Amino acid sequence: MEERKVDVAIIGSGTAGLNAMGRVKRAGKDFVLINGGEPGTTCARVGCMPSKAIIQVAEDFHRRGLFEREGIEGGEQLKVNIPEAMEHTRDLRDTFVDRVLSNSTDHLSEDVFIQQYARFVEPGVVELEDGQRIRADRFVIATGSTPIVPEAWKAFGDRIVTTDEFFELEDLPASMAVIGLGVIGLELGQAIARLGVEVTGIDLAENIGGITDPEVNKAAIDVIGKEFPLWLGHGAEITEEADGRLRVTAGENSVVVDKVFASLGRRPNLDRLGLENLGIELDERGIPAYNPNTMQIGDHPLFLAGDINGDRPILHEAGDEGKIAGYNAAHDEIRAFRRKTPLAIVFSDPNIISVGTRFADLKPDSFKVGEMKVAPVGRALIMGKNRGTIRVYAHKDSGKILGAEMITPRGENLAHLLAWCIQKEMTVGELIQMPFYHPVMEEALQAALTSLYHQVEAKNSGPIAELRPMD
Repeated sequence: MEERKVDVAIIGSGTAGLNAMGRVKRAGKDFVLINGGEPGTTCARVGCMPSKAIIQVAEDFHRRGLFEREGIEGGEQLKVNIPEAMEHTRDLRDTFVDRVLSNSTDHLSEDVFIQQYARFVEPGVVELEDGQRIRADRFVIATGSTPIVPEAWKAFGDRIVTTDEFFELEDLPASMAVIGLGVIGLELGQAIARLGVEVTGIDLAENIGGITDPEVNKAAIDVIGKEFPLWLGHGAEITEEADGRLRVTAGENSVVVDKVFASLGRRPNLDRLGLENLGIELDERGIPAYNPNTMQIGDHPLFLAGDINGDRPILHEAGDEGKIAGYNAAHDEIRAFRRKTPLAIVFSDPNIISVGTRFADLKPDSFKVGEMKVAPVGRALIMGKNRGTIRVYAHKDSGKILGAEMITPRGENLAHLLAWCIQKEMTVGELIQMPFYHPVMEEALQAALTSLYHQVEAKNSGPIAELRPMD
């Protein structure tokens, strides 16, 4: 059987795989990039980019509800052409995918970029679909993930929609149950509700959007729940009606819908890999144990990166993991790298944010909380978006900023500011000495920080806390 030898084999050409390839190329190693299925990253093809396109359309259309109070007439006559909106979303999606490919795999020859599935047949060797085998000194495994659909639901065919199918819809159904109210469920659920779909949101958990702070969760449920009903705390069961529509039941609630959007999370793409042939220990999910600072699996010449590990399924984290895995796969010395401050954004309206240490992970009695309700914030009132709550956490003695959770307009910007400050290990005292312009949403963060400053032990020197004395 034909066998080819390379220094490094990268399996998967998504965000993690492409970043790994960049590091391997920089080291001058002989490599192959192997990819089964459609090329292009999950983000560009079915994830963060096309979802933001449809969210923008929905938000623009939703703004018509404010026109009358602003003295703008005719808003009630505006309509949205759903097929054209979906085509616009696909056009943007295709642009993003083309950009990814034109900057990466389009420049690779067929013997370097191999578009086939690969399976390990023994340590150090993978077999391709055409029977060719590739032996490599080291492997980067970055095969990504796939939306979860319960086996029983597959019988309902195209009436069950995941992100893999959503953006191919030429039209939207009149009604839809969104099952799973994490990032994707909330983002697309709210978007299609604003575009006229009758949406019901369902989740087994009592919290939405990954929130762990009970006060923020309460605010989020109140805000989002005004746009479509939220059924929380019960799993969903689906049955078929006589007319072919689907009845979705959760606890004592039941609704009949045209389609179900399944946003139950994603499972790692492991089934084709043959990891059982490598002699490595796998956990209950079939994922090998790995070091998140080196991405190495045990002491094997194998490196895991991206959504396949199910740890931090976010694009910038996948990129960092790919860089780490690619660097270590291309060098004799294994280097450990610090991971960045955790940062997660739900692009709902308002944004739902977690940054740094989440509320549920804080050590009890070790921290203080600074809070600001968005309702009275001047800039939020002007925008017609004065809904939500900001909660920031700091160590009660040192005043060091630990994390935050919030639901707030412009939260994506506030989250970055806090992530940078947390990574620099700044204190709340240092933050209140930073400039805050007026009127901006950052003033809401300033108010939360001021409240927090008065609760922690560490204080700034000088007679005015917000200003540094001159020497």
